Amino acid sequence: MDPTLVPAMASATPEIFLAAAGMALLMLGVFRKEDATGLVSWLAIASFIVAGVLVLTHGGPTDTPTFFGMFVTSQFAQFAKILILMGSALSIILSNDYMRREQAQRFEYPVLIVYATVGMMMMVSADDLIALYIGLELQSLALYVVASIRRDTLRSTEAGLKYFVLGALSSGMLLYGCSLIYGFAGTTDFAGLAGVFTTLENETVPVGLVFGLVFLISGLAFKVSAVPFHMWTPDVYEGAPTPVTALFAIAPKVAAICLFLRVMVGPFGELIDQWQQVIVVISILSMGLGAFAALVQTNIKRLMAYSSIGHMGYALVGVAAGNEAGASGVLIYLTVYLFMNVGTFACILAMRQQGRAVEGINDLAGLSKSHPMMAVALLVFMFSMAGIPPLAGFFGKWFVFLAAIDAGLYTLAILGVMASVVSAFYYLRIVKIMYFDEAVEPLDSAVPGDLRVVMYVATAVTLLFFLMPSPVVEVADAAAAALMGG
Repeated sequence: MDPTLVPAMASATPEIFLAAAGMALLMLGVFRKEDATGLVSWLAIASFIVAGVLVLTHGGPTDTPTFFGMFVTSQFAQFAKILILMGSALSIILSNDYMRREQAQRFEYPVLIVYATVGMMMMVSADDLIALYIGLELQSLALYVVASIRRDTLRSTEAGLKYFVLGALSSGMLLYGCSLIYGFAGTTDFAGLAGVFTTLENETVPVGLVFGLVFLISGLAFKVSAVPFHMWTPDVYEGAPTPVTALFAIAPKVAAICLFLRVMVGPFGELIDQWQQVIVVISILSMGLGAFAALVQTNIKRLMAYSSIGHMGYALVGVAAGNEAGASGVLIYLTVYLFMNVGTFACILAMRQQGRAVEGINDLAGLSKSHPMMAVALLVFMFSMAGIPPLAGFFGKWFVFLAAIDAGLYTLAILGVMASVVSAFYYLRIVKIMYFDEAVEPLDSAVPGDLRVVMYVATAVTLLFFLMPSPVVEVADAAAAALMGG
């Protein structure tokens, strides 16, 4: 065999390891059957830890391409992959007690999350439109199944079906956009596309190329549940099992926003005048809908769905900036967002009355008396999501708004601040219910140990981030510099 046909795969070691681990865990589950779920779950978490170590040891300050230039490892990809692995591992930890209590233990669940994570990691390392699509679909196909993992319940099945139908539509739009871009540019390679667009700098950009770019943005906007491609989010968040909702709110959003950032400022950086206005509109609509639609919600999972739409709008502010400060701000925002959401969903999973899970916001009444520590944790997360200083959420919004101002997007930054003020109402309403309303029926006193640990760690990170923000900020700056330099 010609050795030149075999790519140097060292930089893809984390993904190769996770794919092999997924196959091994699948075989383990098949042979151990019903009693395998707990073991497979903890082995999947261990696999994520090992993959994280491999991510840190396989890569450097400069891009390391493999698979004939379709896959690249850089500091930006390393940062994104660590966040993705953390989100996936924490989502499995959150699910263990829930699945056992609901008698919904299936060993396929952690295996599917492993393969979804492989797809997410491929997305942020993609250096070609074809590789991008393969990674996106590997993630999506696994998540379609995860959404309907409880096929014996109508809500879970409905959530999976809605996600699948709308996801297939978005994938078609993205693929159509890629085909138009290839037709007008003559290449799918990111470096090749950047070179083509550099030559168009002083010429009129073909209309077909702009249409392709719009379709590509539309497909990616669905994956981050940005308006107007958000319609699946509230129903899927409410209908899917709560640990699955937690997963959807964390790792896939991080991966999709990082992919958005990589695609827009990488190969299409020269066309910023063409796509910036589209991202600005999507960002404004997402922040606005997330702020106003959540005001009337009574189900806390639906509220978190609209909250997630709003947060993706804030993250897109950094993408719209299209500069190094924007890229760094997005990475900082995603880091903060991960811990805020993990902690909040740990609190939601702890909401039980007489052994059954409850999801009503009013069920939190009297929480400060029955669960004072959990109430404090949820208060910290709500204040942080509202962007109240000195909590971590304030710094996330600060960096993306500052990047928008540096890019001259003053209107976008002002509207973002206004949306943040409106959204503070429904976050503070939860705090008011916890501390000032009397409980009709208090929540169960027992909170599982793993949920408690996740809750307290996330609270500590969110509360104390302002004391030592420099490690995250410095690494995010380096990752952003690597992305813009690439």
